[in-house]
Amino acid sequence: MQDILSLSATELGKKIAAGEITSVDATKAYLDKISTTDKEINAYITVMADEALKAAEAADRMIAEKKAAGEALSPLAGVPVAVKDNMCIEGTLTTCASHILDNFVPTYTATAVQKLIDAGCVIIGRTNMDEFAMGSTTETSYFGATKNPRDLTRVPGGSSGGSAAAVAAMECPVALGSDTGGSIRQPASFCGVTGIKPTYGRVSRYGLIAYGSSLDQIGPLGKNVTDCATVLELISGHDEKDSTSAGGDETSKQDARTTDNTFTDALVDDVKGMKIGVPRDYFLEGIDEDVKKAVLDAAEVLKNKGAIVEEFDLGMVEYAIPAYYVIACAEASSNLERFDGVKYGYRTDSYTDLHNMYKKTRSEGFGAEVKRRIMLGSFVLSSGYYDAYYVKALRVKALIKKAFDDAFSKYDVILGPVAPTAALKLGESLSDPIQMYLGDIYTVSVNLAGLPGISVPCGEDKNGLPIGLQLLGQTFDEKKIIRAAYSYEQYRLAEMNLKCDDICGKEA
Repeated sequence: MQDILSLSATELGKKIAAGEITSVDATKAYLDKISTTDKEINAYITVMADEALKAAEAADRMIAEKKAAGEALSPLAGVPVAVKDNMCIEGTLTTCASHILDNFVPTYTATAVQKLIDAGCVIIGRTNMDEFAMGSTTETSYFGATKNPRDLTRVPGGSSGGSAAAVAAMECPVALGSDTGGSIRQPASFCGVTGIKPTYGRVSRYGLIAYGSSLDQIGPLGKNVTDCATVLELISGHDEKDSTSAGGDETSKQDARTTDNTFTDALVDDVKGMKIGVPRDYFLEGIDEDVKKAVLDAAEVLKNKGAIVEEFDLGMVEYAIPAYYVIACAEASSNLERFDGVKYGYRTDSYTDLHNMYKKTRSEGFGAEVKRRIMLGSFVLSSGYYDAYYVKALRVKALIKKAFDDAFSKYDVILGPVAPTAALKLGESLSDPIQMYLGDIYTVSVNLAGLPGISVPCGEDKNGLPIGLQLLGQTFDEKKIIRAAYSYEQYRLAEMNLKCDDICGKEA
């Protein structure tokens, strides 16, 4: 079992395709691991054991039939995958980690998930998250907090903390998360795994229960860059069910990048001549010294590999947090309006009339952080405050996008930290929500501008906690950030092998 768990998703896919391992064997190994360790970590809300084993049996049959017919296989055929619990799967409990949806079973499947199923992947379970993806720690879940596998006294990040923790704890080889303001990249950084937030529109949002519709994006978390690029290749593409999906209209088709989803082509260890910008704004007050050193050391590695690395002033960084939370909360207050106890989800047991039912259902069904954001969103959209807050935030969003456009006219990739610190202690952020919001300072502007970003491990702090390197690209330039991340990852692997050889040599 340990041999299976140590494999990356793509390595496992190759062994399944070669007949060295069956999908059933792999699925059983991960289910056994979940049953052993997840009571402590709480990465999963729902483990789909019976469904997963049936799907694995079907995957093994499909693989045998395709091999016999000489047909090509998906690189992840038969590989178990976990899915964040805000993506609908037909006939499967989908809760968004909220009491108000703790009995909701959808009648359809999210497009991104369906694409993985069509590729022969086995959905093994639904991962824990901050309630309705509102949080940065995976502590606001109705089903209890998820713990960081690297240190059980610390948070795994959020809101896709369950997906990141499941990968880090070897409870799945790869997982899907969603990113509204850093919710893939930040937990990837905290848990020491890799995560990609694609360009807005690259992956269909159909079937993703919305938090902020103009900001949300589905993406992968995996053990390495190769796994994430492979999953992204499978789930990308235009979807007629999603009006914001790129690559469908004539304007979009004129830009070949919107339809070119061959991300594994970018897995090349070569950054010679690549221009990388490092914003000075990201390394001012508030950043932990260990994080600062690890990220700047990573920049030096890429420079030594032939990249042209320059510091520059990005600007607008201090306005990203207020603009993001005004826009995100405004959209959340609108998106969560539908959860009222009438058509689906939780309904209060006792009420006097319709309005009382609405009030009691939402009061009992939503958690404190969700209520806080709904109230903030309703306030900034209200008469007299709409122009003062919401319209101003939209203007700032446009200025942030322009600042990035100016930067990408000079640079191929922007390099910086994912978060100002490594993983926080459990409970620290809940006692000070403002501090939790400020922890998103390096990630939220990426969602406001609709850009792609990747988090890849780049070291550890003095407590041995993982630190993430963030690489950002222009819209639909995922290939550039994947190439830069892969090149840096190869350096890290070479360094680890040298240390391992040195230790083994000394022991011998």
